[in-house]
Amino acid sequence: MLGASMNVPAVNKISKGVYMRRLQGDLYINEPMRKHTSWRAGGSAARFYKPSDLADLAAFLYGLPQHEPVYFVGLGSNLLVRDGGMRGTVVAPHARINDLQLVKRESQGGMIFAGAGVACAKVARFAAHHGFAGAEFLAGIPGTIGGALAMNAGCFGTETWQIVSHVQVINRHGEFHKRQPNDYRISYRYVALRSIVNRPSNEEWFTGGWFKLINGNQSISLKKIKELLVKRIHSQPLNLPNAGSVFRNPPGDYAARLIESCGLKGFRIGGAMVSPKHANFIVNIGDAAASDIEAVMTVIQDTVKQQTGIELVNEVRVIGEAGGDQR
Repeated sequence: MLGASMNVPAVNKISKGVYMRRLQGDLYINEPMRKHTSWRAGGSAARFYKPSDLADLAAFLYGLPQHEPVYFVGLGSNLLVRDGGMRGTVVAPHARINDLQLVKRESQGGMIFAGAGVACAKVARFAAHHGFAGAEFLAGIPGTIGGALAMNAGCFGTETWQIVSHVQVINRHGEFHKRQPNDYRISYRYVALRSIVNRPSNEEWFTGGWFKLINGNQSISLKKIKELLVKRIHSQPLNLPNAGSVFRNPPGDYAARLIESCGLKGFRIGGAMVSPKHANFIVNIGDAAASDIEAVMTVIQDTVKQQTGIELVNEVRVIGEAGGDQR
């Protein structure tokens, strides 16, 4: 299935010599995560690593202490890092694990491969330029393919795993595996690996995916992408730092509608405010601490629960230690 020129190590075939090689990526100590999250808030990561390629990533993970906390972060568009920062290691594959290739073309469609560090919008345009339809929605997801796979990101009624053929993952030992969609429990904004025999590590992360698409028309797909982006600009507060939709939509309803119905548009704590434009967005209006954002999230959940009986569930991921306001 892989193209011969694709720079993806064969599954489980990386030699011990690769693990022992000199690392070629970039390591930063006490790296401020506000530089790497779209909210532009939060503390620092004890270690922050940008791998040079997949083999370098494998070598890096293999050399980490067994109990070292590891976090994979793409564009940080669905993430809140608390002000106290993170004690473990952040791996940043964006623009590094960036293979994007046409794998095959058939009479009814084809397949493309995208590495975990490729921006979703780039995949949408790549598919369109190759005459495929079905990936246009990815243009509206402000993150990378790795993040989209991890949370089943979606936009305008379509979700990532609806077009996934199979994926590649890496575990803490630097071993690669291919997984099929039925290896996971997949639902709205949720992806979890099922209990399977061939799982030598309790932790693994997506390094790329193969996406099956139908034949389309380049001009029509590019027009659709443009329309989706215009709709996003008109409906979302993209002029201020934000993390996209903060809460999942409850069954049969919309989080934004519930938040607005509770009179919370414009509600503010410190530099964090519920967007007047879209109630399911919390924006950084200048100098928000992560604690401000998290406090606003708590008020929203408590108020909506009290007034409607509905408990909103986070769509954004909250990690790190409390304290240590980084403003």
